[in-house]
Amino acid sequence: MSKLRRALTKRVWVQLGSRKKPKQIELEPSNRLVYGMYFAFIALICLTILEATYILVLRNFSNEIFAAISLIIGTILGTFFGQKA
Repeated sequence: MSKLRRALTKRVWVQLGSRKKPKQIELEPSNRLVYGMYFAFIALICLTILEATYILVLRNFSNEIFAAISLIIGTILGTFFGQKA
């Protein structure tokens, strides 16, 4: 199991029957979510490289690229916190 899939796996306690002890089960994330997170990490890396290149070549800071980086970071954090809740 990949580290990303393991990080997104939700663990919940379920009681089967009326007198049985609760058991912890793992709910794995869908493949769509895992591939979307891979895409988000790749996009984050590419945008960071683009911003660094923009700064080095043009000696200027791009607010639009930084806004896209912030959006992707927010999406990644929202996915992790939302999946664990």
